[in-house]
Amino acid sequence: MKERVIRKYANRRLYDPSESRHLTLDEVRELIVAGERVRVEDAKTGEDLTRSILLQIIVEREEAGRPLLSAELLEQLIRFYGGAMQDFLAAYLERSVGAFVDQQSRFQDHVLKMMQDTPLATMGQLAEQNLAAWQDFQRGLLGGGRTQAQKPGSGAGPKKRK
Repeated sequence: MKERVIRKYANRRLYDPSESRHLTLDEVRELIVAGERVRVEDAKTGEDLTRSILLQIIVEREEAGRPLLSAELLEQLIRFYGGAMQDFLAAYLERSVGAFVDQQSRFQDHVLKMMQDTPLATMGQLAEQNLAAWQDFQRGLLGGGRTQAQKPGSGAGPKKRK
């Protein structure tokens, strides 16, 4: 997936050259939520600032409502910095969150399939099949189902009484 490059200027403003407009942190968050990959660069030096911007977005979200990261979890994460297990924990967290996202997607697909396969939907499908069968039966009975002897004007069929 291609990254959307966003430039950060000295005045702390974020600029999206692909749309020729300035962005807020919340708009960058919306891009990420929509599935886009972003890369934030310093407009002057080209230095990658993506991590610091993403951390700012997380801090804003943590302060705005119910936090995702508890104080206890943050303390535990801090203890791993500089330790022998830092790289292992980073890889573990990435894989764990990736697996969680995959499971969530599969669960949503499963629920959607269950919603589509409700008893009412099944009854609707059966009704459509029955209607199609009934229409085929009627066409056979009234239309193309007559034999040569039964066709009007063939002279065959019941004789009139005199």
